[in-house]
Amino acid sequence: MQQPEQIDAALVDFAALAGWMDAAGLPGGPFEDVAQLTGGTQNVLVRFRRGGRGYVLRRGPRHLRSRTNEVLMREARVLSALDGTDVPVPRVIAACPDEAVLGGSVFYLMTPVEGFNASVELPARHAADPAVRREMGLNAARALAALGAVDHAAVGLADFGRPEGFLERQVGRWTAELESYGALDGYPGPDIPGLEQVAGWLEANRPATWRPGVMHGDYHLANLMFSHTGPQVAAIVDWEMCTIGDPLLDLGWLLATWPRHGDESAALAGPLGAAGGLPDTGELVAAYADRADAAAGRDLASITWYAVPACFKLGIVLEGTRARACAGKAPKETGDLLHSITLSLFRRARAFIAAA
Repeated sequence: MQQPEQIDAALVDFAALAGWMDAAGLPGGPFEDVAQLTGGTQNVLVRFRRGGRGYVLRRGPRHLRSRTNEVLMREARVLSALDGTDVPVPRVIAACPDEAVLGGSVFYLMTPVEGFNASVELPARHAADPAVRREMGLNAARALAALGAVDHAAVGLADFGRPEGFLERQVGRWTAELESYGALDGYPGPDIPGLEQVAGWLEANRPATWRPGVMHGDYHLANLMFSHTGPQVAAIVDWEMCTIGDPLLDLGWLLATWPRHGDESAALAGPLGAAGGLPDTGELVAAYADRADAAAGRDLASITWYAVPACFKLGIVLEGTRARACAGKAPKETGDLLHSITLSLFRRARAFIAAA
């Protein structure tokens, strides 16, 4: 079997893949329309057709990280569990936990998504019509509400994650992450106004009760695919950080990263952020709350609290790139840009606190 020229055999050996697919009872024949997909993920995505059926293969990067294979299998399990729910996700066709098939990386095959990433491109219809862009924003909240409505135990995820003490762990977990950057030579330490204020407020105001559910863990516009024909969410993608926790943290993450005109957040949202016309954060919360089944048992009156840990966590994650840049392990301009976004996120956190 001829290896497609544009795909490195070290990433996807199509002869080995064909043998595995045949053994799994999937349609045979030559691989057609093979293309490597691009996006924000570090994982490898390859789209192809075989036996009259379309597939997207997802595997780890060339240089696997310590938990890459574990994370990929977790993704496949969650996506399989969500199949048949109202949550718009790619459907897993088959998963391979055998690292030997593709040179050390596990992988899974899923259905292709017919849609576009609005942080990368904006089709003419969506760019021209602010009403369509407004609905895109509201649909981002509605799709998240559908995820929040899923009973994780009923779909087979009762043993997935550690929901006990989940909220209590957040500040300590990310404070320790920030402190770990001190091991990088050249990093002078965090210069983040409001860091201690935000951490203290989070600990003092943490919700006393909450209901566990499936969390995406990184829910923002860049991880959504929208329909080419309208404002519908075609799929929620990139599930590397999925777990069982408090789903309102996903809504808080959406609020924390929501593009605002003239803010660094608009740049992160790409063409959609630049075009504007999106609903405000209050309208997002209202769209989420309209799904009564998602809101049941969750205190949306505390939603401001959930936006603050999102700012806190994401700001610390981005500061890690600045620390690596100071150590010469990332471009200085990238570190400077992400540090500016970190400062913006902590300003936003303090604004959320002032409004609470």
